[in-house]
Amino acid sequence: MLKDKDAHLIEIQTGREELFKGRFLHAFCDAVRLPDGRSSSREYLVHPGAVMVIPLLYDLAGKPRLVLERQYRYPVEQVMIEFPAGKLEPGEDRLVCARRELKEETGYSAREWARAGVIHPVISYSTEFIEIWFARSLTLGERQLDTGEFLDVITATPDELAQWCRDGRVTDAKTVAGMLWVQNVLSGAWPLDWMAPEATEAVSP
Repeated sequence: MLKDKDAHLIEIQTGREELFKGRFLHAFCDAVRLPDGRSSSREYLVHPGAVMVIPLLYDLAGKPRLVLERQYRYPVEQVMIEFPAGKLEPGEDRLVCARRELKEETGYSAREWARAGVIHPVISYSTEFIEIWFARSLTLGERQLDTGEFLDVITATPDELAQWCRDGRVTDAKTVAGMLWVQNVLSGAWPLDWMAPEATEAVSP
C-alpha cells in the first residue's frame, strides 16, 4: 500500500506497451504520470525472481569456507565469481528453488537452511528480486547441470571473498550483497533462524 507521505514521489501508470517477450524476460514501456502532473515513460523488464544460496563449509577447526561458482556471463563477456543462484519457476516455493539450485550447480545438499533476506539488484529497469538463503551441514554428491550450463565450483574463506569484492575481482551485485550478509551473520550481528527441512518433512502427516 502506498503511503500518503510518499505521494510527492509516486508515479502512476496510465498506459502500457509490450516491447518484447522472451523465455523468461518480458519488456514493457509504460506511460506514467509524474508527481508534478507531467507525463513520461518507463521502460523495464519483468523478471520472475530468483534465489541465491550462501553455502557454508566448516573445516575440522570450525572455520568457515564459502562455496562459490565461476561462470561465463555472455552479456559482460567475463567469467564471474558468484554464489549459486537460479530463477524461480512459476509458483515455486523459494526454499525448494534454493535446494534445487544448490544441488544442481554444486552437487551439495544441505541439512540446515536459513532465510536471510531479499535484494532488488536492478531497481532502475527490472522487477527482479533475489531471495538470499544460507545453507550449512553440507554433503557433496553429483552435480546435475542443465544442458548448456558450464561452471566451476570453488571455495574461499570469508576474508578472501571480502578482498575479492574490494579489489574488483568480484563485481556481481548479488554476491557483493551476499558478502555483507556473510560478514554480519558470522560476526553474530545478524542472527539467523536455522531449520532442517528434511526433518520437518519426515514428521509431516
